Amino acid sequence: MKVEFPASYWKDYQLLDSGRGEKLERFGPFVLRRPEPKALWDPSMPDAEWKKRAHVSFVPGAGFGKAGKEDSGTWNRLRKMDDQWFISYKGAADAETGANSDLDLALRLGLTAFKHVGVFPEQAPNWEFIFRETSRLVRINAANGLDRPKVLNLFAYTGGASLAAKAAGADVTHLDSVRQVVTWARENMERSGLDGIRWVVEDALKFARREARRGNLYQGIILDPPAYGHGPDGEKWKLDELLFDLLKNVAQILAPRDSFLVLNLYSNGYSATLGETVCREAFKTFRELESGELALRDDFGKVLPLSIFVRLKR
Repeated sequence: MKVEFPASYWKDYQLLDSGRGEKLERFGPFVLRRPEPKALWDPSMPDAEWKKRAHVSFVPGAGFGKAGKEDSGTWNRLRKMDDQWFISYKGAADAETGANSDLDLALRLGLTAFKHVGVFPEQAPNWEFIFRETSRLVRINAANGLDRPKVLNLFAYTGGASLAAKAAGADVTHLDSVRQVVTWARENMERSGLDGIRWVVEDALKFARREARRGNLYQGIILDPPAYGHGPDGEKWKLDELLFDLLKNVAQILAPRDSFLVLNLYSNGYSATLGETVCREAFKTFRELESGELALRDDFGKVLPLSIFVRLKR
């Protein structure tokens, strides 16, 4: 099993410390203190140092930890900082030529009513994979006189993965059930100097079923489903009950060759083995399949695992 981390050259993000159910992170110029249930160990720095460094700390609300309200709460301001700010992410240089990557993203961050701030930094390895694979498909399609590859991002949130695919040259469809985060993703696109992403506010499962009925195909599909959620018309999403149904529909709209899938799962209790097995059963035919964990490493060397991934190629 692979464990992947954001590259050390990403200067706008740093996990300073973790422990006792919390993490201390720097996003650009600001340091945030947030809950992290997987940080089961003791922190390496004293609490006084955490308080000294943090600009804000997240205070869980009464519903924190309950289904549908896992991350609700408020922010306690400790030092002056902006409500919204931008960080950048630049992709890895080409390993063979040393040329700078075209993956150059601007990502807006903000203090939301939840503990999230608009980016999940551990997803950087997935962005790199999406950019590399999409770039490869762009070259294959061009050599064969075909249109640019189509990439679909479901549960797309603020769009880091969508931007990675777009920067590589794909025609991208970005879908999320929350209109506000789609607007947020559009702002990220514009600040990143990109354009032309197709925005869809809809329930992901309904969209995948409809695309399967229509026979539409994509050369790249990205999935990052939550444990619980609701569609724009009140549709209920529960990962344990609907993931396999979703994957079976997605298998019908993923092109049978020269295509890729990225599945990311945050749900506690899900393993890379489980993710790999459910993908094997849903897709049946594929050329390559790998799974592993996405994690962060703090400044003291402690490894914080946060999600599991499955990547499939046809």
